[in-house]
Amino acid sequence: MKKIIPALIFLAFFLLLIHPFPIEVYGYGWGYKKNANHQVPDVGKYQQVLEKYGAYYADLSGDKVVYFTFDNGYEQGYTDEILDVLKKENVPATFFVTGHYVESSPDLVKRMVDEGHIIGNHSYHHPDFTVISKEAMKKELEDLEAAVAEVSDQKEIKFLRPPRGMFNERTLQWANELGLIHVFWSLAFIDWEVNKQKGWHYAYEQIMTNIHPGAIILLHAVSEDNALALEKVIHELKKEGYKFGSLDDLLMKNLLPESMLGM
Repeated sequence: MKKIIPALIFLAFFLLLIHPFPIEVYGYGWGYKKNANHQVPDVGKYQQVLEKYGAYYADLSGDKVVYFTFDNGYEQGYTDEILDVLKKENVPATFFVTGHYVESSPDLVKRMVDEGHIIGNHSYHHPDFTVISKEAMKKELEDLEAAVAEVSDQKEIKFLRPPRGMFNERTLQWANELGLIHVFWSLAFIDWEVNKQKGWHYAYEQIMTNIHPGAIILLHAVSEDNALALEKVIHELKKEGYKFGSLDDLLMKNLLPESMLGM
């Protein structure tokens, strides 16, 4: 036993030399408790973490407004149709794109910006940020921003949606240091499996059943169901008195004092 203890002390000292700071080895996968009561879903312990780093998953003001966001990792032929509907209905959206998407569909990225939509950062290669270094994460984000700036008039990106919804306090802090704001979501469903589409009515029902004031809606533009349901969803939301905001609107709402809102 006397020989084992010094060996353990030496091992601990050696590990401290290699890793002088504590290493965070866990990651959270974004999630929330769904409800059909048209209320903002409960995110439990995540709430305080998001508040600490200025991240969003919904507009908590209680205003009857929704925010459309789309994740675009690759093009499946439906984004033009989605953009047509958004333009016709005068609805803003944010498109979180990857490097592959910018490389393969630069004209669509340009169209998004030209028509007043926001491009968000979904990273260049879509890695799990919780298992890479700060330098690697920085490169992923900066490379994507540069790619978007090369093909469109949007030169800077302020909103980030982490690949696979993976995050921890370290990646939230790194994003802040890089000038980026995490945006998660409060309404989503399995819509990305292109060979398992269930028809536009399924997408419509999923959105309308779970809609709530302040919803940040996550949709994938590869879904034919979403493309076909979008106009119908917008029409129904308008009938129910919902307005449509951009993430810039949400950010401004939280930066301005309450006395200036509604002026």
